Amino acid sequence: MKKATFLTFSIIGALTVYAPAQAETYAPKCFAPLNASTKTINFPAKKGPYKIGFANGFIGNGWRVQMLQTLRAYAETPEMKPQIKELRIVSVGTDVSAQIASMDNFINAGMDAIIVDANSPTAFKPVLRRAQQAGVLIVSFDNIFDGAEKYNNLIQVNQDQYAIGKLSAEWLLHNMKEKNKILEVRGVPGNSVDRDRHQGFRDALKEGGNPQVVEVVGNWDDGAGQKAVADALAVNGSFDGIYTQGGSIGVTHGLLDSHKPLVPIAGEGENGFRKLIAAHSKEGLLGESIGQSPALVAVSLKAAVAALQGKPLPQEIRVPLPEANYKTLEPGKNYFPDLTDTFFAARDFPVCDISLSAESIIGQPSK
Repeated sequence: MKKATFLTFSIIGALTVYAPAQAETYAPKCFAPLNASTKTINFPAKKGPYKIGFANGFIGNGWRVQMLQTLRAYAETPEMKPQIKELRIVSVGTDVSAQIASMDNFINAGMDAIIVDANSPTAFKPVLRRAQQAGVLIVSFDNIFDGAEKYNNLIQVNQDQYAIGKLSAEWLLHNMKEKNKILEVRGVPGNSVDRDRHQGFRDALKEGGNPQVVEVVGNWDDGAGQKAVADALAVNGSFDGIYTQGGSIGVTHGLLDSHKPLVPIAGEGENGFRKLIAAHSKEGLLGESIGQSPALVAVSLKAAVAALQGKPLPQEIRVPLPEANYKTLEPGKNYFPDLTDTFFAARDFPVCDISLSAESIIGQPSK
């Protein structure tokens, strides 16, 4: 193993150590670095149990609801419960300033760590600096921050959002009969996930003939997505394929209800989307489901506790992409006929020893 050169940064008399990611890190199968240049953070060890705040944005779709339920369920497991003195959750909607204020409140309340699903990738620089000065660990996931390398108290946990968009485009190009016109249903404007998935999708299409794309906003929501698709079909006629970042159930129903020819759809990991693919694939509804798992929040909590214990972690952690399509769907394995449509089938990460039953998740409060 190549010996690393260390740089040190002072945080209230303690040291946080930066090193290249090839330095030995804790649980590397779970906490895999984003790439070879990802740095390693050694946050100053604190004595537990810990006070942890979660500054959430909106809870306007099934993914966000299940994410909050997963956080609460994982915090109650034998692994986590002894490590947590207090878990405080605040959801603020899409208001960036309100989310910044919630983080400031957590800093002032003496939280050891703050987990955040950010409403903006760029607007949080002042509060991140305030957390750094106060010695508060920040763990960002899902919608993450730009410029992570500027902070020595920030760890980011995510799946490769650019790759999700790129793989979805490549799958559509391979499975569409014609490659002339595609409908793209985007997520919540301004979020890094929406931006990165869109960019990956468009970059892959440029390499695959650059078909015409009609773009609508679905806000990762079933109702909004269904209406957006219905309106787009009414105005544009049929499409050769559809890509949706989320709200996949509504998007699919929008196509089914239109009585237009069924076409391949690439979407998210909702259980109901996978059930619709299984039910209608022989009629032409070929589907690809690449899941952004709500259990990312559990990996983030696990990372926060490990970092507070002084264990070295990559600053940017890459989590695998759970994927299934019309050829690989199996009831009880990667979709669940007896569970609700809005339940996300990709609910755990075995490489992180995170495996939560559907019952333990669903039984938690949804706000």
